[in-house]
Amino acid sequence: QVQLVESGGGLVQAGDSLRLSCRASGRSFSMSPMGWFRQALGKEREFVAAISWNGGSTDYADSVKGRFTLSRDNAKNTVYLQMNSLKSEDTAVYYCAAGQTFGRIWPASYSYWGQGTQVTVSS
Repeated sequence: QVQLVESGGGLVQAGDSLRLSCRASGRSFSMSPMGWFRQALGKEREFVAAISWNGGSTDYADSVKGRFTLSRDNAKNTVYLQMNSLKSEDTAVYYCAAGQTFGRIWPASYSYWGQGTQVTVSS
């Protein structure tokens, strides 16, 4: 079992930065590949980024590549999503998730989810 809690969302202007955190509890966090997804109002949940269990591999959606950076600190049971050069189209609820296999882009591939944190980017 893994419990996930996101934080760090807020209202920012286009071009600003935010860092989202996802703190996990549960014995298996350090062995779990993690992912971030987002869901804008009226749209389906979409893949943002993924990180392997040891942080050695990352993957990003084309829409955020070069602007977002995903990292993890297993000693703190926390995953971080650094978001730079934010755009209005990044506005969404952001969710972290724990899965079994690194790099999966489909929500159904992840077993555990946080409650989400709202990111709003004004233009």
